[in-house]
Amino acid sequence: MESTISHGWAFGQQGEKPTQILSDEHRIIERVLGAVEKLAEGPVAALEPWKKALDFIRNFADKCHHFKEEKVLFPAMEAHDIPTEGGPIGMMLMEHEEARSYVGAMFAALSLVETGNQAAKESLVSSAQSYCRLLREHIQKEDDVLFRMADEVISAEEQKKLSAAFAQHEAEEMGAGVHEKYLKIAAELEGAAE
Repeated sequence: MESTISHGWAFGQQGEKPTQILSDEHRIIERVLGAVEKLAEGPVAALEPWKKALDFIRNFADKCHHFKEEKVLFPAMEAHDIPTEGGPIGMMLMEHEEARSYVGAMFAALSLVETGNQAAKESLVSSAQSYCRLLREHIQKEDDVLFRMADEVISAEEQKKLSAAFAQHEAEEMGAGVHEKYLKIAAELEGAAE
């Protein structure tokens, strides 16, 4: 189940560790964060890039990526005595919820901007900046700490099962071609932000 897109991005390769799949997705999310940061620098004029970015964030970053962490990887880590409560998994879950609140605020602000509410532009930009700061720090913690912990405690055989569960989630919950759609949106946003 390999899929590629411009910039040489490839996902879901056979035998790839689940933490590597998630880390690869982090690189794509970071590219979109960069585009959102650029959008937040200028005046809020064209709304289409904002809509694309929020679509990507809600569906790829949250429904696809965070789901894999919350429903597949984190429970596997818990099964190997890495605690949720008071531990790094609990912190990641709290940050996922905080990120969702910023995303909700961005969607609400964007809806108001569409109705001509100029004051909502400031809320959109502020929420976007807070979201980007949070997610960049969050990604670094996962890549540098949490994923290393997972690789230490989860056997190679179990990792294969987790990677298969990731693929199953994408097929059943996201649908065929959805991953590719969001990789294309990421490339478009990145290109538009340059």
